Amino acid sequence: MPILSVNGLNKTYEKFKLENVSISLDKGYIMGFIGANGAGKTTTLKSILNLIEIDSGDIAVLGKNFAENELELKSEIGFMFGGVDFYANTKVKVLTNVTKRFYKNWDNEIYKSYLKRFKIDEDKKLKELSNGMRTKYYLTLALSHNAKLLILDEPTSGLDPVARDDLLELFQELIQDGEKSILFSTHITSDLEKCADFVTYINNGKIIESCSHDELISAYKLVRGSKKQLDNVKSNLVAYRENSFGFTGLIKTENLMPSMDIEAAPPSLEDIMVYYAKKENVNE
Repeated sequence: MPILSVNGLNKTYEKFKLENVSISLDKGYIMGFIGANGAGKTTTLKSILNLIEIDSGDIAVLGKNFAENELELKSEIGFMFGGVDFYANTKVKVLTNVTKRFYKNWDNEIYKSYLKRFKIDEDKKLKELSNGMRTKYYLTLALSHNAKLLILDEPTSGLDPVARDDLLELFQELIQDGEKSILFSTHITSDLEKCADFVTYINNGKIIESCSHDELISAYKLVRGSKKQLDNVKSNLVAYRENSFGFTGLIKTENLMPSMDIEAAPPSLEDIMVYYAKKENVNE
């Protein structure tokens, strides 16, 4: 049974829409959620948590319908969204005392351990913390009530490389018992190389791929060739760039035929994102 199941999620705004978004995450795994800014990552995560009213779709957590069991299930979820500082003049310990009242499973020992690990001073006001320290504090709140599912929006944003690496190691520690899972969005694709079991890629409100990291990389090839070769393969490419030597492009592995006689190599996650974005720009 998946710990999180999203099926056919749709949400329409005036200038943007999520279309038939479906995600499935089992216990004991980490899923990275990638896409360019404005692709729909945050909208999807907020929709999952019923912070945005969706148009249609089904969302289940721990096998239960989320909308019908929201209060119960939110106690099983730790979530974090950046850029929300409504209480900037409030001391950390005061905000914690308010927050913990909402969670019956709040564990003060766990909370204190993360304060120590992240070197967070409870007597400081939120506005006195750096962006990175604020991220660590919000994550501490998300981790302090024995949540089984963590839903985190850009948790590594604003952290220096060492702090990011520590956080990714923590993610791997958290899932070792096989009972917890993490869904986190990011635009830092190198983070996924270090810790993600699965990757879901969203572009312009649509899920392009949702599979293991290795499956996603093997599903595409980065190709290079002459301008003459471009004429023969152009219709098979996701998108391409021309240069003085010829072109580079992205192609689905299933569309790469030996008869094309063209240089091919595995792409990076960033390559996949860049070429899909280029495809959208060309189609606009």
